[in-house]
Amino acid sequence: MQYIRKGSERGNVNLGWLNSKHSFSFGQYYDANHMGFSALRVFNDDIVQPGRGFETHGHRDMEIISFVVSGALKHKDSTGNDYVIPAGDIQVMSAGKGIRHSEMNASDKEEVNFIQIWIEPNVTGVQPAYLQKSVSDKNGLELLVSESGQDGSLKINQDARISKLALSRGESFDLAVESSPTLGAGYLHIVKGELTVNDVKSDKMTTLTKGDAIGLGLGQKVVVLANEEALALWFDLPPVG
Repeated sequence: MQYIRKGSERGNVNLGWLNSKHSFSFGQYYDANHMGFSALRVFNDDIVQPGRGFETHGHRDMEIISFVVSGALKHKDSTGNDYVIPAGDIQVMSAGKGIRHSEMNASDKEEVNFIQIWIEPNVTGVQPAYLQKSVSDKNGLELLVSESGQDGSLKINQDARISKLALSRGESFDLAVESSPTLGAGYLHIVKGELTVNDVKSDKMTTLTKGDAIGLGLGQKVVVLANEEALALWFDLPPVG
């Protein structure tokens, strides 16, 4: 593995209404050793209290992805989009030349847990865009986000892909960093459960639990085995450095 990020070592910001775990430097949390991985700049695991949320604020030139783990998130933006994102849905907002939006807990009774991801775009100044889709409950690897929009995935302005990996206990899956003119890194984040990861080249075994992540370089391949029912996000990204 090229990079290991333990969930227990992530930055933590607790504002009462918001409890957020930051995998990379963000806002009040700064760590020079964890500034991002490839084009992946922000990975925040947010729990927002009922009726609270992020009031209207602005962004530009960033691909902002929200994956709702539990509860429901209410999105509203300056281009007229006004939607509720339930658990199991994923949302892409391309901020482009500028957009203002709010993200609120849609419930006044239950918490919402969602993962907020920022990916740096490969073009700037484009028209803002909003996309949303439901994620299946099938096991295996499911493509959610890509530059091309292949297989019904949501389009972003970067040659990167985000996939959901779901496994039942005892199931395994091979993950490899794809070689292409623009890809050359991989990132795996555990959303739920526990996985044992075997680095094929070194035969090194690593156990990952909720909140843990690993980064891989070009040519690296791992076999992941679910020790219990597990859900993870897998990123195909441009080369690091």
